[in-house]
Amino acid sequence: MSEVLARGRELRSRARTPMRRPRGYVRAAGAVLLLALPFYLDRFWLQAGLFAMAAAIGAIGINLLTGATGQLSMGHAFFLAIGAYGYCVLAGDGSDGLTGLGLPTWIAAALAVALAGLAGGLFSPIAGRLRGAYLGIATLALIFIGQHVLFNAHDLTGGSNGRDVPPLSLFGLTFDDSELVVAAVPFGASEKLWYAGLALLLGCGLFARGVLRGRPGRAMNAIRDHRIAAGVIGVPVARYRAGVFVLSSMYAGLAGVLLALVFQRTVPDYFGMTLSLEYLAMIVIGGLGSVAGAVAGAAVVSLLPQLLTRYSDALPLVSAPGTGGINPGEASRYLYGAAVVAVVLFLPGGLAGIAARRSRPKSGHAPAESVTSGEDR
Repeated sequence: MSEVLARGRELRSRARTPMRRPRGYVRAAGAVLLLALPFYLDRFWLQAGLFAMAAAIGAIGINLLTGATGQLSMGHAFFLAIGAYGYCVLAGDGSDGLTGLGLPTWIAAALAVALAGLAGGLFSPIAGRLRGAYLGIATLALIFIGQHVLFNAHDLTGGSNGRDVPPLSLFGLTFDDSELVVAAVPFGASEKLWYAGLALLLGCGLFARGVLRGRPGRAMNAIRDHRIAAGVIGVPVARYRAGVFVLSSMYAGLAGVLLALVFQRTVPDYFGMTLSLEYLAMIVIGGLGSVAGAVAGAAVVSLLPQLLTRYSDALPLVSAPGTGGINPGEASRYLYGAAVVAVVLFLPGGLAGIAARRSRPKSGHAPAESVTSGEDR
């Protein structure tokens, strides 16, 4: 009997090996490519990639909240604004006439993320008790409150003109345009931030995957699928909903800090309701409840307007603002709006669902391990 069981384990191991090796090779090649890109790409492409990384971090956070736990949030942009402006206030030295505490920039970045989490914690009692459209409306109110503060608290935010963002300094390295030569290639702010963004995105993605694969993830999914049943089996529903809201807010705060460092200037208009809707589009297109899907959806939604702007001269019906065609920003919203409708109607799992179906064996029966371990997350 033991020989039969050992033979069965060997056969299953051989069946899994051909599937996993190519995936490992692809991931290794992708990692090498991402590390090498700053040596070959110009500033436009690096900044576009950094915007996508920041968007991916924020999308992972809202996917934990909306995709995994089922809490609709329309106020994600509010917490991004707290991260961005919190960093400026904490790290600013007041030389521009605006309020600044002059803290070391790396401490200011960490405190800005904590400040976004604190704001989420203050709102979490409401998030723990409301659900569905009621929670969406409550979080939408945060956008209007945030916009009022950003435009009127001039000493903190600079009003409609915004304020400059102090460059980050970490371990003696300043992430500004001061030249740093590596392998005969001059590294400016975008090249330096590229590696910082990669490290942050990797850390955030791995942490979120750990949460979703563990006991908290199972509890979050139970709350999403049937809140009352989750409470009956002993899941503290209100505590989990509040905790996930705080975690999502911290992800948004970190995304806001990275966006501020890339933009090098914060402006209130950016952190409006449109940004929150874009984050919802990211997780729907990428796949609800999937970390990889959040990253893919963030790349699509954040890169599309930049690519349309870059190549507007070569595209039909798309042109620069004021020239008679469709604005690249409007064209991108039409496109990913259509993508959201297509995903809802025909691809409920989003881009992550397509990848999961393509990775299944041809027989249509996925190994039990890949189904239960959350490989697509």
